[in-house]
Amino acid sequence: MPNTPKVIPSAASPSCLLDASIYIFRYYFSLPDHWFSSEGYPTAAVHGYSSFLLNFLLEQNPSVMAACFDESLGSCFRNEIYPDYKSSRALPDEALAFQLRACREVTEILGIPSFSSAVYEADDLLGTLMAQLRDNSESQSIAILTRDKDLGQLITRPQDFLWDYVNPSKQERLGREQIQQKFGVWPEQLIDYLALVGDAVDDIPGVPGIGAKTAQAMLQWEPSIERIFARLDEISTLPIRGAKSLGQKLSENVQQIAMSRSLAEIITDVDMVVEEPALQRGRPDEAAFEVFCQNMGFGKPLRKKFDQLMESL
Repeated sequence: MPNTPKVIPSAASPSCLLDASIYIFRYYFSLPDHWFSSEGYPTAAVHGYSSFLLNFLLEQNPSVMAACFDESLGSCFRNEIYPDYKSSRALPDEALAFQLRACREVTEILGIPSFSSAVYEADDLLGTLMAQLRDNSESQSIAILTRDKDLGQLITRPQDFLWDYVNPSKQERLGREQIQQKFGVWPEQLIDYLALVGDAVDDIPGVPGIGAKTAQAMLQWEPSIERIFARLDEISTLPIRGAKSLGQKLSENVQQIAMSRSLAEIITDVDMVVEEPALQRGRPDEAAFEVFCQNMGFGKPLRKKFDQLMESL
């Protein structure tokens, strides 16, 4: 594990958990191929992700940070529950796989502990690390750096939030109130919400004929699917469009609802006990970063940004 840096973080700095893959793909799909590795692979996503990480470390200076990567596409335990889970996503080709590996490499060079699994998704690793950080401190705020709103189910305390970070002036923080406003349900209801409406991005089936507004209305009436089913004989009286057929729709899809709920629920007890000291940012490796930039075909601007980070330590 890297050495602890000589950084004095801001008193307001949250513990940060990075949903790495989602930011890698942000740059993979948005940046042109101006950079190439010594092997000839395009490295635009690596450049964008590295620049993003350096900017974040310079601007926010978190003392506790970890990154989680997705490596379970097609091999996740959820595929055993439902073989079509995320089936619409193609496996990375050789060029993309190279960039994904390089992004993890630079993350670790910059002193950020990294985690992945062939069985669990990054969401599950993030959820587990978050649960363990909460056990270590009831007051310390935790930010999940992500663009994936499904992770909102983890925001059960008022001081925690989802953080889609671009730069100091352009960022989105979603706490409990903002998640409720965005989805019409509270974070702890998001699993049931997704079980009802499904998730096309992850190929999770919902209940046919039940959309977002209907699911919101039902979960505002009763806080959980279990409670809704306990009052199924009353559901036809609700002031919801199509209320008379809701009971039948739910009854006919009991097993599918249960399956979809198990797919949507983030695991928070993966067998990976990590004490908080192991999540302290380590000191970046200057020699390794220099070699990395040479191998990735990166020029002076990124190295200058790295030098600025080193000067801040």
